[in-house]
Order: sequence, then structure tokens, then C-alpha cells
Amino acid sequence: GKEVVIANAIIAILTIGGQQLFSFFTFSCPCHVGQNLIYGLAFLGVPALILLVVGYALNNQTWRLVTGKRSPLQEETTPNRLLQCKLICFVLCSITGRALVAPVTWLAVTLINGSYYVCAMSEYVSVHYYGANPNVTASERRRILAAFPCSQLVPPELTRARDEVILLLRYQSQVAGWLLIAVVVITVFLSYCLASCFSPLSFLHFRYWSSYVHNEQELFDEATDQHSRLYAMQHVRKFFGFVPGSENVKEIRIPSLREWQAISGLAFLKRVDEEHYDYSLLHDWALKEPVNGRYLKTDEDP
Repeated sequence: GKEVVIANAIIAILTIGGQQLFSFFTFSCPCHVGQNLIYGLAFLGVPALILLVVGYALNNQTWRLVTGKRSPLQEETTPNRLLQCKLICFVLCSITGRALVAPVTWLAVTLINGSYYVCAMSEYVSVHYYGANPNVTASERRRILAAFPCSQLVPPELTRARDEVILLLRYQSQVAGWLLIAVVVITVFLSYCLASCFSPLSFLHFRYWSSYVHNEQELFDEATDQHSRLYAMQHVRKFFGFVPGSENVKEIRIPSLREWQAISGLAFLKRVDEEHYDYSLLHDWALKEPVNGRYLKTDEDP
């Protein structure tokens, strides 16, 4: 849908901007044998991995998929195991597709930029790019190659060789970046085509279904907010003697020290019977305690 496309575009733009700032302020190749590869791959892969995890974490479908799956009640209400597995696979693919937007954008931009790849792979370039093949040992040759990303560390006689090596590595990096973009675009397009081919709905029916699901979720969220607010209001009224926002409050209730202690502290979701839970300590107190205590008229001096 349009909302998904807009959201993915915003994520991609923010990722590109973050990558540029990240490279400008933090990236500085060590230009040392054995450290270039680790440093370059770390800057290339670790942020992408973090963005992938964040993409999973920020998707509500992830939590809808995993929440309560080990509950005995969930196992009792599962009607069809095969259908459930198919649905889980479909949702996982959808979640993964959304989560991959940011890390793929990061990888593509960094590869097209080329700086990380140049740093990581400089010491592994073939020796024939030296031209004159200097009489040095293999370890010394790797040390010189590792220093190529840092122009100030390269001897003047090797400046031309350095420029050739940097151009070669940037070429490889940018080609890899554009290939990654092409593979992702083709894969996404083919995935949508396959999903449309196997859809049991026609084009207009699918649009109607998408609109219905969207509107149902919005209405459900509104009803959830209002229902929980009204339900919580009953418990707050019992504890304090009035409802927040009420006008012309005649009296208020003064909770006792024991009651303050009963609703304070940490609490987990508590099962009351086969069908109901206590959602909080105040909820538990309101269901158990009778309505009594000290009341104070609001027009009286305390």
C-alpha cells in the first residue's frame, strides 16, 4: 500500500543521511595490517545488523507473532497446525521484508561510497599493481598496501600505484553496491508478482480487504483506548472517590496507608480464574476490597 511505500522511503532516506553523518564523524581507517579488514567489515556489517534487529523490534507484527505463543490456551485454540505454519511463514516473510529496508540501504550506500571496502580490502590487492615489482618481502608488501587508504603514509614513489589500487577497489565496491540494489529490486518485484498470482482475491477485492483491515485496526485501537479508560476509571473512582475531570465534586475519599501499600510496588499480570486476569495492583485491590474508608467533603477544611 501507499503507506508502506512512504514508510519504506522515509526509512531509506533516514538511513542514507545517517550513513553519511556516521562516515564523516566516526570512520577513520587504521591503515594497519590485520586491522583494516576488521575495521572496514565492522563499519559495513555491524550497523546493518543493528538496523535489522531494530527493524524487527519496531514492527508490531513481530510482537503479535511471538506474544503468548507458549501459553497453554494458545495451544488449545490452534485449529489447524499446517495452516498456522503457513501463516507464520507468510508473516515472517512480510516482517523480514520490512526489516531489510534499512540494512540493505546501509549496505548499498556504503558500497557505492567505497570507503569501507577500500579500507577493508586494500592489503589483499594483487601485487602486480605495483608496476615495477619492488624488491620487498610479502609482509612488507602487505604493510605498504594496508597504508594505501591513508595518503599521508604512502611514499611519493608509490603514489601512482596507490591511485590505481584505490580506483580498482572503488570500482569493485560500487559494482557490488549496484548489483545488490538490482538483486533486491528484482526480488521484491518477483515476490509481489508471485503473491498476486497466488492471491485468492481479485484486484479490487484485495483493495477492499486492505482498506477493511486498516479501518478495523483503527476502530479497534480507538475502542481499546476508550474501553480501558472507562474500565480503569471505575477503579480510580473507587480508590479516590471521584472521577478525574468531573465537575462539582462533592466529596473525595482518603485512602489509608494499608491501601496505598496495596497498590504500590511491582506487579505482574495475575490470573484470577479460567477466563480473567488482574491487570494491575489497583485493579486487584478494587476487585477485592469493599467500598469503605474515610470521605471528606470538598467544601470542608481538611
